Amino acid sequence: MNWKIVFQLSAFGLIMAFGTISLIPENIEFVFWLVIFAFCAYVIAKTCSSKYFLNGLCVSLVNSIWITGLHILFYSSYIAHHPAIVKMSEQHPLLPGHPRLAMLIMGPLFGAASGVILGLFAFIASRLVPKKPAAL
Repeated sequence: MNWKIVFQLSAFGLIMAFGTISLIPENIEFVFWLVIFAFCAYVIAKTCSSKYFLNGLCVSLVNSIWITGLHILFYSSYIAHHPAIVKMSEQHPLLPGHPRLAMLIMGPLFGAASGVILGLFAFIASRLVPKKPAAL
């Protein structure tokens, strides 16, 4: 595991956490994530020597901490720009009256799911990207 690269790449999650509060509309957010995932997969494949999938998974799990925390902290501003989240939280089967608690529960689940995707991207990139040569 390369924790240094995990935390460095999770800075994109921190940036997206702030960006999605009020700047990035939810209908194009996936485009930003696709570019970020491709870049992160490339960096993981280029800098890590093994455990590509696990490094990608961990990046997304750390991202989910940043994103969930900031979306809960700036909840009023976040829901003002994301009406679909309000609707989804109202229809939550277990916590319909507690949207922040629902975010706290669902955030890590979304982080794990996106971690599987980023992990697969990193694994595939590790097969395609040439490794940097060993130092002499």
